[in-house]
Amino acid sequence: MSAPTATAPADLGALVDLLRGRRLAVLAGAGISTESGIPDYRGPETRHVERRPVQYDDFVRDATARQRYWARASRGWARMTGARPNEGHRALARLERAGLVEGVVTQNVDGLHQAAGSGRVIELHGALDRVVCLGCDVRLSRAEVQRLIESTNPGWLRLGAEAGRMAPDGDVELEAGIARFVTPVCPSCGGPLKPDVVFFGESVPKPRVAEAAGIVSRADALLVVGSSLAVYSGYRFVRQAEKEGTPVAIVTLGETRGHPHAAVALDARLGDALPALADALGA
Repeated sequence: MSAPTATAPADLGALVDLLRGRRLAVLAGAGISTESGIPDYRGPETRHVERRPVQYDDFVRDATARQRYWARASRGWARMTGARPNEGHRALARLERAGLVEGVVTQNVDGLHQAAGSGRVIELHGALDRVVCLGCDVRLSRAEVQRLIESTNPGWLRLGAEAGRMAPDGDVELEAGIARFVTPVCPSCGGPLKPDVVFFGESVPKPRVAEAAGIVSRADALLVVGSSLAVYSGYRFVRQAEKEGTPVAIVTLGETRGHPHAAVALDARLGDALPALADALGA
């Protein structure tokens, strides 16, 4: 068995002792992608940042809300597509290849787990690289929609998004020019387009929740990485594990809503802790 890497947190031992010999369900939040350049919502550096994420009801009912969303998100997409998996993502993929991970339930919409090599990934909140028409339910790739935006807003995408802060969903802080932006519509029926992600105020589809719950039930331990567990969509799996007598371990920076339910909680950078954990568990 390999020893932990030199950058391993000093208190990694308790985490290793808890997880050794157990098959893991992994619940991942935005904190695992920060080292890839994608900000989180509630990490130590972003808790003070006021954000106004689009609400589902507003997006569906208000054409102006859709215009604002697509104008901002289309600029942020270049940053999202430029992100690459980091050592934390790759460590989880290593653990899966070693047969130690039942599956990854991710709250992220960036696709970086799959890009790192994880095979069993439940995208709890969907994925930004897919788009759905709210009128006829046709599915489009995000690349197709970006081309539609460029064709009706020449030069818009080339202006970039460097001047604004970006959220984990790719939305950037931008106001200039939005009133002139032409919102993309479905090429099949002319209906409104929505990224295939769960917006604030929207429910996670029940079959997806059931699939994620199955992963947690089949596992011997739940490992939470990079999530504050502030929203119920992820927190529910910590409560499920507790109810089923499955130990919970948390690795992230700062306190989380799940700390009272955790057998072990490690305050550490995931890019250090997860590779060290994979080494220590023999992956």
